[in-house]
Parts: sequence; C-alpha cells; structure tokens
Amino acid sequence: MIEHLATIELDAHRDSPIHRLDARVKILIAFTAIIAMVAVPYSTMVIPLFVGYLLIFGVWWGFSRLPLSTLLWRYLLTLPFGLFIIVFQIFFENPYYDTFTPLLSLPMGITIYAQSVEFAAILAMKFTACILWVILLSSTTPMEDLLKGGRRLGLPSVMALSLGMMIRYLFVFADIYANINRALALRHFAAFDRRLPYRYRLTTLAYAIGSLFLRSYEQGERTFICMQCRGYGKRTYDALPKEPVPSRQWGIAAAMLAIFVALPVLLYTGPF
Repeated sequence: MIEHLATIELDAHRDSPIHRLDARVKILIAFTAIIAMVAVPYSTMVIPLFVGYLLIFGVWWGFSRLPLSTLLWRYLLTLPFGLFIIVFQIFFENPYYDTFTPLLSLPMGITIYAQSVEFAAILAMKFTACILWVILLSSTTPMEDLLKGGRRLGLPSVMALSLGMMIRYLFVFADIYANINRALALRHFAAFDRRLPYRYRLTTLAYAIGSLFLRSYEQGERTFICMQCRGYGKRTYDALPKEPVPSRQWGIAAAMLAIFVALPVLLYTGPF
C-alpha cells in the first residue's frame, strides 16, 4: 500500500475548481467539517447530519474531477485504523446509555447489546465524515502548499518543518520499499508461497526488513544533507511571502463554515 503514496501527490497537482482554491481555504473548510461533526453528541441526530455532510462532500468531490475509485481506495486504506476501535465498541456497555437490550449472546459470557451496536454505527459515521474531508484535502492540495497554508494560518514554524521532513521521508521510504519489493519479485520470492520453506521465508523477510530500514536511514541522511545544502533549515517557514486570498474564496469559506455550523444547530433545535 505504501508504494501508492506518490499517487496522492500526483492527484493533488491536477487542475479543477477545487484544486485552484487556496490551501488556507481548504484547510479551514476541512477542519470546520471535522470539528462540527466531532462536537455533535453521540445520538441518532448524527444520522441526518451525516447524510447532509455526505451530500455536501459529494458535490465537492464532483468538482474536484477525481474518480470515485480513488476515493473508495483511499478510504479503504484508512479504514483499518478506525475499524478496530469501531467494532470493539459492540462488546461493551457504553456510558452514553442508561439501559441495555441484549441482542446476541456469545460464549465466554460476552453479550452484544443493541445500544452498543448503535453507538458503534454512530462512531463509524463520525469517522467516515471526518476522514472523507481529510482525503479531499490531501487529494487536491500539494504537500508543500498544505505546509505553507498551515504556516500562514498560524501553525508554528517548528511543526511545519517537522511535518515537512516527515512527509519527505515517507516518500523516500516508499521508494526504497518499492525497490526492495521489486527485487524480491524478480527473484521469484513470495512471502505467502507455501511451496517455500516457512523458515526460509521468515529469514528472507527479516533480512529484507533490516535492509529496508538501513537503506532508508542512509538515504534519509543523504536527503537531509542535500536539503541543508540548498538552504533548507529550521527557519525555512519563518518568513513566507504574503499571498492574499481572493475575496471570492473567502466568501466560499465563510459560506461553508456557516453551513457546517448551521446544520447541527438546526437539527438540535429544530423540529427534525
């Protein structure tokens, strides 16, 4: 999966109305959507809010001119990080509920409650709504623009520098991983090939993992020295040139912020 990391940056350099928006505008919109969704209490009110956010996101993704398969693939890549926590919730009595209705009894005294399943579903909706806007942000904004936009919005220079170094190192790591994986494939080695002895597969994988970390460490050192020779240092993001955001884009940001705040307020106070 890590070898597909570069495709995110390739998609971020495409041209569309969403790609042409300033990075600061997209960062504000994405963070507002995430904060508004997270701030909503765990209740059934999340369901219509999730549907509304999903419709808004669908419009934005359509304007980005990126294929739907790209969205689904990247969502599936992030799903394991949240799926374990979401599924784990169905086995416990959540403190958000006062009464619990047994839904299914399992061996070893494990009981699955209807309220726990409901809580897991709500948590899944919150996770999906948040991660979709992160995917849109990363798929339509180059990494360097994200760092500069964050710095212009007040992100400390040290944090921007640290994130920049981490992102650059991830691409180096992905490139080295792809080279080692290709070398093993050319030698007809497959980690899940049962025709090969189990001990041989473990030994080969151990050597490959060790080589991966050694080569990535050495390449990281060389990359860091090259960046220093080009004047890249801890004060790189201290004095960025001012780039005013067009008033039309600020209007788009203000409208989206108002929508994200108004939707939960209307659902909470209105007769829905």
